[in-house]
Amino acid sequence: MKAVFYTESGGVEVLKYQDMPDPSPGPGDVVIDVASTSLNRLDVLQRNGWFQMPGFSYPHISGMDVAGTISEIGEEVLNVKVGDRVVVDPSLAGVSENSSLTGRGELFGDLGIIGANIDGGYAEKCLVPATHVYLIPDEMNFNEAATFPTCYLTAAHALFKVGNLQEGETVIIHAAGSGVGVAAIQLAKNSGATVLATAGSESKCEKAIALGAAHAMNNREGDVAGWARELTNGEGVNMVMDCVGTALFGASLFALGIHGRLVNCGNASGDEAIIPSLGYVFHSGITIHGSDPYEPSEFLPVWKKFCSGEYQVEIDSVYPLENAGEAQEKMLSGDFFGKIVINP
Repeated sequence: MKAVFYTESGGVEVLKYQDMPDPSPGPGDVVIDVASTSLNRLDVLQRNGWFQMPGFSYPHISGMDVAGTISEIGEEVLNVKVGDRVVVDPSLAGVSENSSLTGRGELFGDLGIIGANIDGGYAEKCLVPATHVYLIPDEMNFNEAATFPTCYLTAAHALFKVGNLQEGETVIIHAAGSGVGVAAIQLAKNSGATVLATAGSESKCEKAIALGAAHAMNNREGDVAGWARELTNGEGVNMVMDCVGTALFGASLFALGIHGRLVNCGNASGDEAIIPSLGYVFHSGITIHGSDPYEPSEFLPVWKKFCSGEYQVEIDSVYPLENAGEAQEKMLSGDFFGKIVINP
């Protein structure tokens, strides 16, 4: 099979587009002919060597979000068949013992993740456990399906399982133009919450409002905390979902009202943050939550919501596999809205 992989960290020049051995399924595995995989920031962070997941090793094939057609199944697979169109849950939590990828399911340890520390979708074929594939509706194309796994599960877990977002509450969602932001805006809106979105440009703010945000602001030009308090009559918001980290951490805290929750699910702008006022934090009962890995049981309910047709898919651009480096450079530039997709 053709694949894009790398054997050392560096810029896009380390990416190689070459032949790799075809994967072979264990008794509980399937091989997918990859039709589409979408980019995530981790693809670039690991390639550059800025951050690497526990269990990461070279050579590495990125691509956590995989959609395609099953071309081969293990001898003990009963839930799917050759020819089925499927999307993949990339987390290896809950993998059955008859899979060749079993034993990497510890949520708070060496968790295996397709495309993060296990070979992923930047290839013509991808090996995955049969327990971790879900049928794609006939009316949904592969590119649309590939926008779902990482972004929607990250957003849903952060908003509801960790942040306990409730109907009638107000939530700030940063990085509205990212895949996670696009998912979070729609999930929060559909749950009955009021969404305040921030992004790095006016055009992204306009698109965030079209997705369901009640208000949006350019977080590079304004006072996020002041804006949030003005919109809430001085009370502050109930929750902030933050995948940005350093750049907006202080503003996020001051935007929160009494008993507000800051849920962090990323560190796109850096791994260090300063709490500008411990007095404000303890006096106001502010809580800071890290959004941990989602559990296997969370995937299917969110996938069913996505398949309902109520959610708008935002695909910024599509690249052939051999141009994966160009796709990653676009992601690094920040000049995109939604998901960047690769078609092997």
